[in-house]
Amino acid sequence: MKRLFLAWHDPESSRWLPVGQLSRDRDDYRFVYTKGAEESENFLPFGRMTNLHAVYVAKELFPLFANRLMPRSRPEYRDFLTWLGLEAGDHDALELLGKSGGARATDALQVFPCPEPTPENTYVVEFFSHGIRHLPQSARDRIGDLKPGERLFLTKDFQNPSDPSALLMRTGEPLSIVGYCPRFYSAEFSKLVDLVGGDRVEVAVSAVNLDAPLQFRLRCRLTAPWPAGFTACSQDAFQPLG
Repeated sequence: MKRLFLAWHDPESSRWLPVGQLSRDRDDYRFVYTKGAEESENFLPFGRMTNLHAVYVAKELFPLFANRLMPRSRPEYRDFLTWLGLEAGDHDALELLGKSGGARATDALQVFPCPEPTPENTYVVEFFSHGIRHLPQSARDRIGDLKPGERLFLTKDFQNPSDPSALLMRTGEPLSIVGYCPRFYSAEFSKLVDLVGGDRVEVAVSAVNLDAPLQFRLRCRLTAPWPAGFTACSQDAFQPLG
């Protein structure tokens, strides 16, 4: 992973907006704000990075992101790697941020990678199911019964008052809702369905982490053919300001 986006949750509209882009060029980390940062009057710049149109460069990972990495000294660090689908050992900071989302309970930010075509020209992205804490216990029990590779199905939640692009995920029979796709991906997933057809966009269970916090409980994987001329994260809000 060489490029990640930072999403921010607007407390008034409940929208998740891409507000920044983190990348690495050789030994330097670069951060720029994106046009999504200008879409809400409620957004405030981070720390000393007060100029929305500047390009910030540093040899060390910016504190905004470094503080979102679990310290290796934590006793649950090995479990954390397992939840992310990673083997024990050293891992790149951007890989850990992209896999985990870098979310903390104290704020409304999340980090996510922009998918790139595989050598087979396939769109592939892994993500954790969102909103599990809002599901009834019966749905959580159903999640616990899921098996790796089991197919999940996308359902548009077009009457969702805070996000008309929201995508629910459900099981086959017996039918149960098992959470939402991350909001920062939902519009793009819907676009893929429109371009290649719903039968060619597949979501499957990557892992169920019964010992993990709810935010890491259900890891999913979406795959689809990469449409000709398609560019991921191409909406205006993703474009850099710097």
